[in-house]
Amino acid sequence: MSTVPSYEATDIQVLEGLEAVRRRPGMYVGSTDVRGLHHLVYEVVDNSIDEALAGVCDHIEVTIHADGSVSVRDNGRGIPTEIHPQTGLPALQVVMTKLHAGGKFGSGGYEVASGLHGVGVSAVNALSAWLEAVVERDGKKYRQKYERGNPVSGVEVVGKSNRRGTTITFMPDESIFKGGIDYKFDTLAQRFREMAFLTRRLTIAFRDERDEREMTFYFEGGIRSFVRYLNKNREVLHPVVYVEKEINGTLVEAAIQYNDGTADSVYAFANNINTVDGGTHLTGFRAALTRTINAYARKAGLLKENEPNFTADDTREGLTAIISVKLQEPQFESQTKAKLGNAEVKGQVESVIGEAFSAFLEENPREARVIVEKCLTSSRAREAAKAARELVFRKSALESSTLPGKLADCSERDAAKSELYIVEGDSAGGSAKQGRDRHFQAILPLRGKILNTERTRLDKILANNEVKALIAALGTGIGDNFSLENLRYNRVIVMTDADVDGSHIRTLLLTFFFRYMQPLIENGHLFIAQPPLYRIEHKKQVHYAYSEAEKDALVAKLSKSDGANVDIQRYKGLGEMNPEQLWETTMDPARRTLLQVTIEDAAEADRTFDMLMGASVPPRRRFIQTHAKEVRNLDV
Repeated sequence: MSTVPSYEATDIQVLEGLEAVRRRPGMYVGSTDVRGLHHLVYEVVDNSIDEALAGVCDHIEVTIHADGSVSVRDNGRGIPTEIHPQTGLPALQVVMTKLHAGGKFGSGGYEVASGLHGVGVSAVNALSAWLEAVVERDGKKYRQKYERGNPVSGVEVVGKSNRRGTTITFMPDESIFKGGIDYKFDTLAQRFREMAFLTRRLTIAFRDERDEREMTFYFEGGIRSFVRYLNKNREVLHPVVYVEKEINGTLVEAAIQYNDGTADSVYAFANNINTVDGGTHLTGFRAALTRTINAYARKAGLLKENEPNFTADDTREGLTAIISVKLQEPQFESQTKAKLGNAEVKGQVESVIGEAFSAFLEENPREARVIVEKCLTSSRAREAAKAARELVFRKSALESSTLPGKLADCSERDAAKSELYIVEGDSAGGSAKQGRDRHFQAILPLRGKILNTERTRLDKILANNEVKALIAALGTGIGDNFSLENLRYNRVIVMTDADVDGSHIRTLLLTFFFRYMQPLIENGHLFIAQPPLYRIEHKKQVHYAYSEAEKDALVAKLSKSDGANVDIQRYKGLGEMNPEQLWETTMDPARRTLLQVTIEDAAEADRTFDMLMGASVPPRRRFIQTHAKEVRNLDV
């Protein structure tokens, strides 16, 4: 008989100082993978951004050093170094080592701050093998060093200085970030670009000493420049509508511009934090836009008495907008700050946006008519899509089997244990069906290229047989009916040929998933298979190479070993592999390589898909010309 473990006062554990952060790092920086690693940088840069928001900093330098350490330097006021009256410690040490300590809780240090909880830089300190803080203020240069959150020196005067500001240099702790210290330049650069857009006239200089890459961001136009950047490859319908107004202590700023596309690109920020799950500011923005357009359309006679009002979905088609609010006491759902909860902000944003957009429509009747006509087209297409969607589901329900005939399903009924391969063409589909493990692997062959969903409305998309087969196989529905709960496979794997056509089909599929099934990507269900490019035979031993470099290295190694002939076969398509080869190289979970599709930054992904798949040709041509030298294994 087992004994009941004790639960006494002595069993209650109190974690001192920053030990709680080291014990549960995910609570403070989201994860201990590459995203958490990047979050360390964001937390330190956020402190410098707060100085910029306070109007006392206009230059931030971020440097990734060759050893993996990172420095963030600003020309703000510099963290105070004098003794803190409450603790008897230097203020710098308090900020760097105490959770919930900083200048953002009272009314003195900051009117507006993105680092709300006061755990940012102290959490970074706790999760770093070492950290050095250098402060320049009052004509002196001060320094303090820390290891794993603990000070290993006092606050020392190390010289004179005629500048001001703070420099934080830290080395992430590899015992916490076990995946290694490998920052992604493009991910960080995108975040810094976003920060510079949101903070007018702020320069952010970013340098990576690992491969000597540099980028500097400065935008005179702020979020107006942001909207122009997002719409760069689109045909716009009017100039950017911009408003900035303070209302009851909240600064509301928005930039709005419609384009001739069908997708909407609306991004909401609170105190410069990208609130990816929206919140009250986004709700207020959408309500104001819908109400204002409906009121104008009725007044101008563009909506007839017998026609229903536009819905929020009707007014969002082709909309690109940035809504940014800055407030003193933001209420976020968690430390990761994904959603704004301040109830009063909804009304404040609705008031400011309603007034400004109404004035724009009244003063620009030609542009107003174009916007209203776009909403009318969207409304009619939405009704057609609804009818098409209902027809698809009604037809499926009436049939004896709701699954498409071309689907070779698996026997496993637990979605968590099963996976679907989406394969191009009947030839590859045949090999995949024979080579798979029928217990848990399903195969859906698609004939030809699916529709370019970047340029097509949902009603037309739903009339396409390949798209209908895909929706039916996944079981999630689409649009208003989309539900991850009904997803029939835990992994959805796109497996196409490694040639130009295969790349095109893969991009078409990714565009479809990005535009109409984004939760599939956000929840980690979408993958890309990596078939080998080469089959290499040497003395009756077969090897596979998945890249040009891998092939060259393998051939060199085998040739050097004994001089025997090396036979190289370049695979032009999956159909060239027999079922055993396809299983062995691309489908066997023990040996295959899958790339998980993620949305690191929705705004950049949105712009990239629009550039690659949209109507404008010159940006696509520039992209191809720029990256042509990087292309390998091109079949011509």
